[in-house]
Amino acid sequence: MFSHIMVGANNIEESKAFYDAIFGVLGCEPGIISINPTNQTRYMYIHESNVFLITEPIDGQAASHGNGVTVGFKVPDEATGDRWHEAGLNAGGVTCEDPPGVREAMGAKMYLAYLKDPSGNKVCALKRLA
Repeated sequence: MFSHIMVGANNIEESKAFYDAIFGVLGCEPGIISINPTNQTRYMYIHESNVFLITEPIDGQAASHGNGVTVGFKVPDEATGDRWHEAGLNAGGVTCEDPPGVREAMGAKMYLAYLKDPSGNKVCALKRLA
């Protein structure tokens, strides 16, 4: 359904360090730099046929996060999710919502770990358990 996901970054290098750290836990290579035709820096992450990008906003304004928006990333197990969360904290992310752990809602059981990146975008590590 999706071709890619892109989020804005106010400090592109700080955001790259954050995403390099959390995606490295998932086996992804560091972001590949791309300068678009209007001279904004972008970094692209390609992993298992998925594409995620961070970019300086094209309009020159500050990047802003979407209230109610979360970008979720699959993890193979809870231990990887814990490492993902810790890597994000160590790379300038901020924990949000509840601490990482198992939650149950609407008949589903899953492991969740939430972070906000350096620009305030909310990301989540998720492992469906039942």
